[in-house]
Amino acid sequence: MGNIDSSDLYQSYVKRMQKIADLKYASALLQWDQETYMPRKGAPFRGQQLATLSEFSHELFISDETYTLLVELLGRSDLTDGQKRNVELSFEDHTKQKRLPAAFVRRMVEVINQSFHSWIEARKENKFSRFQPDLEKLVELKRQEAEYLQYKIHPYDALLNDYEKGASVALVDATFEELIPDLEDLLKKIKSSPQVDNAFLYQKFSKGEQWNFGMYLLREMHFDFEAGRQDISEHPFTTSFSSEDVRITTRIDEKDFANMTWSCIHELGHALYEQGLPTSQYGLPLGEACSFSIHESQSRLWENQIGRSLNFWKHYYPELQRRFPDQLGNVSVEEFYKGINKVEPSFIRTEADEVTYHFHVYIRYQVEKRLVEGSIEVKDIPSFWNEHYKKHLGVVVADDIHGALQDVHWSHGSFGYFPTYSLGSFYAAQFFRKASEQLPMLEKDTESGKFDSLLKWLRVNIHEYGRYYKSEELCTNVSGEPLNIQHFRHYLLDKYRKIYEF
Repeated sequence: MGNIDSSDLYQSYVKRMQKIADLKYASALLQWDQETYMPRKGAPFRGQQLATLSEFSHELFISDETYTLLVELLGRSDLTDGQKRNVELSFEDHTKQKRLPAAFVRRMVEVINQSFHSWIEARKENKFSRFQPDLEKLVELKRQEAEYLQYKIHPYDALLNDYEKGASVALVDATFEELIPDLEDLLKKIKSSPQVDNAFLYQKFSKGEQWNFGMYLLREMHFDFEAGRQDISEHPFTTSFSSEDVRITTRIDEKDFANMTWSCIHELGHALYEQGLPTSQYGLPLGEACSFSIHESQSRLWENQIGRSLNFWKHYYPELQRRFPDQLGNVSVEEFYKGINKVEPSFIRTEADEVTYHFHVYIRYQVEKRLVEGSIEVKDIPSFWNEHYKKHLGVVVADDIHGALQDVHWSHGSFGYFPTYSLGSFYAAQFFRKASEQLPMLEKDTESGKFDSLLKWLRVNIHEYGRYYKSEELCTNVSGEPLNIQHFRHYLLDKYRKIYEF
């Protein structure tokens, strides 16, 4: 290849990476369909189809031809910075994926497909034992994966790095050890203050009108419906097949208004990030999100700093009252704002307030870490879960659907994902603080339902870089310092001191 022009060689790399991406996104489309429209009897063959596509894409990526191409490009000095970074990241990915045998990858996909459907059935039956056998297979595979990836200190580190490059058990442990006592102190102050009322959220809100309001908010907040759509699923999620085809889902509970609205806004944040990635980098690392914690920072920023702010509802509450006059006509915007930010220990992570949310993440992290290291087994999950919910949140878990069956992640094989939810919240607070400094009209814009400036700021500072930087590097570039959870602490304390008047 030494006599091939670097430009032509790079184009060969692009074509190969895009072919691999085509297979991956075809697989993602089948997974999206599986969670939205696929008939129940389609499950067995869908698992086979997903396994075949994953095996093909994996084999193509780890092939000797791909390796030779990447090594040759790494030795070229006439690539642009962006081209060089793409090649470096692809080589890192190749080195990692090469450690996973193709047969192992296929087996993993097959078991994940099986696990997802047994999770669905377990939720219907409200029995963790229905999910347990498949989850046991999956946990064993994840332990094998950690071995294949040649972890150095803790097996969970290898899985965590799938979602947050450079993160480790030591880092996550230290972060939670610093945060949890402060959250416990804040929760005590809130519990000793008069509780706010949110009973108005639990009246009957028609499914159709909730859906219409969610779609209205998505349009208002610049979700591009010519490059995406929203549907219903068991667990809200976002998936992307390119920056011009981004799918989000939500779920609706007619007796709980909060269930859908903030799911919509949360997934919107993910979707805006995906729609903001550079189309010119399709299939390449610079066309992919920086990390899962940065991804989560986008969803949490839109959901919490914007979607749960008083300024936001000063603009949108009259429209909401117009749609639900019987339920909200006599509730003031200030009462509504306090109600949607009520702090109260609960069972369900996705519906948790901003204070108690991180206890939910912490407990799941502890479960995952112990499963992977082998200090607990799958059969121990419900008892461990229930014990720690009593310890940290003071609630008694009554059944599995409100306990260890509530999240889809383990059925997807997503071990190492949960810590990024908390890290994302910390990044969100830090990014929003910097955006507020650089956009002096942000508060008034939010009160007027104008989000162009904020979205542009996020596009320019975060979205357009793809994976060029690691999370910490990107955070430093954006905010002037690495991740600093003091910003999150100050945000929570300022917000809830005003709501609970302590």
